[in-house]
Amino acid sequence: MNPVVVAVAITGSVPRKKDNPAVPILPSEQIESTHEAFEAGATLAHIHVRNDDETPSSDPERFALVQQGIRKHCPDMIVQFSTGGRGRDPSARGSSLYLKPDMASLSTGSVNFPTIVYENSTALVEMLATSMKAGGIRPEIEIFDLSHLHGARRLIEAGLIDAQPHVQFVMGVKNAMPADEHVLDILLAELRRLIPKATWTAAGIGRHQAEVMGWALARGADAVRTGLEDNIRVDKTRLAASNAELVSIAAEAVTRRGRRVATAAEARALLGIAR
Repeated sequence: MNPVVVAVAITGSVPRKKDNPAVPILPSEQIESTHEAFEAGATLAHIHVRNDDETPSSDPERFALVQQGIRKHCPDMIVQFSTGGRGRDPSARGSSLYLKPDMASLSTGSVNFPTIVYENSTALVEMLATSMKAGGIRPEIEIFDLSHLHGARRLIEAGLIDAQPHVQFVMGVKNAMPADEHVLDILLAELRRLIPKATWTAAGIGRHQAEVMGWALARGADAVRTGLEDNIRVDKTRLAASNAELVSIAAEAVTRRGRRVATAAEARALLGIAR
């Protein structure tokens, strides 16, 4: 029975407390929410930080506080920093990588989002990849479009990432990749052709979270992703009470598929991350 890594994206850059009061904003709130999610079964935490007014931040001090808290309260949990661009100055998106988190997200191309163009120039992508390699930080390649897989392959050929990255397909963002089961099959076929040694997961945004998780598990995904960054609701009638509740739902989905949730040690071994 192959274990499944449960990743929790605790905050993101979009949802506010007016949308769901459980969204953790302050570093102390993020640490507490991550600890609860860890106890519910999550072994990878995807971290954005916010300013006190809830706007996106690149403040290394805030990233450091969250990282320290997770490492103190969640033994061996994988800490993954976001280098995503929504609401952040591109020049600052890698400013916290000197803290050497276990992982960092890396988008390999640009894409339309609902209200902005999420811009990832070749120079920026290569700069972030170079910083991650220098710091021994494992990249999670964020795929918002089929072409982004080819961008990841070019990074491998250039020696900027190794041949076994962790890849995440992001589905259900308006104007980007739809949450469509057939599209996931196309993406997986291309991943296996271009980067056969990659581990992979898929994230469904908003109401698509549960269905995309199910499609991924049915296809043997190495991980699933949940959390308030992607989805603030349990269903149409109720907001999620916490990140931990969403993690519990994900863990139940893993079990229903006849698999089990990975321990922190297993998650590190599966994703090639040293303790």
